[in-house]
Amino acid sequence: MSSSGLLRRLRSWEGLLLVILILTIIFNAAQSPFYLSINNFINMFQLSIEKIIVALMMTFVIINGEIDLSIASVMGLSACVMAALHEGGVPVEIGILAGLAVGALCGAFNGFWVAFVGLPSLAVTLAGLILYRGVARILLETRSITGFPEWFNRLGQQPLIDPFPAALIIFAVLLVVAVIVLQHTAFGRYVYVIGNNREAARYSGVRVRRVKMTLFIVSGLVAALAGLLLAARFGAVRGNLAEGFELDIITMVLLGGVSIFGGKGTMTGVALSILIVLNLRNGMGLVNITGHIQTSVIGFLLIGSILLPNVLQDVRTTVARRRMRAQPVET
Repeated sequence: MSSSGLLRRLRSWEGLLLVILILTIIFNAAQSPFYLSINNFINMFQLSIEKIIVALMMTFVIINGEIDLSIASVMGLSACVMAALHEGGVPVEIGILAGLAVGALCGAFNGFWVAFVGLPSLAVTLAGLILYRGVARILLETRSITGFPEWFNRLGQQPLIDPFPAALIIFAVLLVVAVIVLQHTAFGRYVYVIGNNREAARYSGVRVRRVKMTLFIVSGLVAALAGLLLAARFGAVRGNLAEGFELDIITMVLLGGVSIFGGKGTMTGVALSILIVLNLRNGMGLVNITGHIQTSVIGFLLIGSILLPNVLQDVRTTVARRRMRAQPVET
């Protein structure tokens, strides 16, 4: 990369995120002697691994100009279906397949109303958030289902390849796949084109409905997978599993430079954003900052991730106009 290309990259949103990440790491390292240990980094990822798995697919959805607020409820419902079947004597293997199928069906339900009926995804998935969480609570009521097979609990609690847990390996594989699909395939280009201008994409021959339906189905499937991994890590399932995860997930995506209006964003920015959020939560935890304050900080990040890009764009536009006015007019 040339020096001018490197300078442009550093001036980009990803460059700003990289600076923030480095400063966060330096600050955390100064606050706690345990921060830079390998075990702490593994623990940092493991405590939020299900969120960052879902954030990968949420990136596609938001770049496409949509949003999926139901993801955490789908995580909970899929795990509750698996747990309810297990309680009824069904083998966990079949319960896992059923949970994944439920996630895909929830995604298809969302996708139908958005892609084919034309309803706003914000309204559809907000209704889904309430509906799927309600079904999950009906399934288990106030019970906590435990007693899963040892191999299932190990999946979420023990390293698959020392010292890396299975969920972290799954995330790494999904990240590589997400980067390839979004940045280097025709489907990824369609995601961007539709996010920029849905009608223009349709007139260009892009099968808009099919792309949107596919995104929502895969979003539900990935959320179900994350919910099952979360159940394995906890070793128990309740009706409120993954409740409130939407905040962190959406913050990771928007902070990564993905436009809430669609058509803009990179997986590199989202990866940097994920690292920032994880390091912030980890650093606050190491200095005994409570969970409520941590959530407030993430909330401020969400607001900033929406406002700051727009402010920067306005500043760039204003500077560009002033430069044009300052140029001498040729006669």
